[in-house]
Amino acid sequence: MELEGNICDEPGREVSATAAIAFHPGRPARYRVRARVAALLEDDDFVVVDKPAGVLTVPTAERESDTLLARVLDYLHHRYRRRPFAGVVHRLDKDTSGAVVFARNRQALRYFQDLFRRHAIEREYLAIVEGRPPESGTFDADLVRDRGDRRRGVARGREEGRRAVTRYRALERLGKATLVSVELETGRTHQVRVHFAAAGHPVVGDRVYRPRDLPFPPPEAPRQMLHARVLGFASPRDGSLVRAESPIPDDFAKVLEALRAKTKAPRKTPGR
Repeated sequence: MELEGNICDEPGREVSATAAIAFHPGRPARYRVRARVAALLEDDDFVVVDKPAGVLTVPTAERESDTLLARVLDYLHHRYRRRPFAGVVHRLDKDTSGAVVFARNRQALRYFQDLFRRHAIEREYLAIVEGRPPESGTFDADLVRDRGDRRRGVARGREEGRRAVTRYRALERLGKATLVSVELETGRTHQVRVHFAAAGHPVVGDRVYRPRDLPFPPPEAPRQMLHARVLGFASPRDGSLVRAESPIPDDFAKVLEALRAKTKAPRKTPGR
């Protein structure tokens, strides 16, 4: 359909009574939106999708049109042929990939918001971090919104911050880098990136939080090597366990293989 001479495929869009609308039945259907998001799990209450790196979860003040939210709305519209609802429950950074859940009705949205508020969610990330942190550990350090350079950071001295707890365990040593499994006890913005950077082991490819005084150059990566692999929760309908797993994306796998090739490390499949 064309609206005022421009292609329009936004479901439920309101237009004025005098708007010029044209429909061309012979034009090929635009199915491109169907392939722009991959659903990992879904039912009448939620949809868990696989977010690619480089895509915002929701628009910023700049009102970006191509976001994960927009893609989910397009997916639901084309799948169910009615005006969709997609409630935003949580977010991933633009350059972080992995599993994200959206509520499909307002009751489910309130349910998921309560789960995340109580941290009653299983969230596991894979990350490639610089250096060789201990085999396992816990970062329990409050975070502040501005550490003095308009970036988030760990609270210092008597600074008041928000409690943030990150648990991790090493999965594979990769020379001057390590593949780790990360579990969040809390879910603060940039929590994983800030905690590991403050410990001297920034996420590979993180150009925002990497300390400038680290003694060795970082391994090359197209973006921060952080992937939300597992998302688990109790179903809002019957309380049964729901667990979605996002496959490792190609760019993450390529960095892993490059590091393994440099260190001649035996190939392993990340596991729990």
